[in-house]
Amino acid sequence: MALNRDFVGRTYPPGTPYEVSRVKIREFAAAIGDHNPLYRDRQAAQAAGYPDVIAPPTFPIVFSLQSGGEALVDPDLGLNLAMVVHGEQRFEYTRPIHAGDELVTTATITDIRTAGRNELLTVRSDVTTVDGEPVCVTYNTIVERGGAV
Repeated sequence: MALNRDFVGRTYPPGTPYEVSRVKIREFAAAIGDHNPLYRDRQAAQAAGYPDVIAPPTFPIVFSLQSGGEALVDPDLGLNLAMVVHGEQRFEYTRPIHAGDELVTTATITDIRTAGRNELLTVRSDVTTVDGEPVCVTYNTIVERGGAV
């Protein structure tokens, strides 16, 4: 069944702020196998001009879908989560994420389209500090396999 195109343009407000910690950054860097000292060593990060350790560029995947997640489980969207795979993820940064940041995410469904037998849904997530400072924008495309039939 095709996804409900009426969801395109819907924006979902931020949920609880995500508190970025050195531990979470270190764990994420370990999980992706990146041993960059800027992700692990506060003194190295400060020597490079950052206030604390910084997060790897793909770190926002940890929290960026939290505000858009309610859309994905809305039965009116028509998404079969059992048939979903990750299609694409990209990030546009204003500044690096660093330990001590408190971040919120506002998510907008920007596109729903058919590709062959599949449905593709794209969510744009605007990540800011709790004070409203822009940090990054993430784009996440998920694929519902066989959803177009």
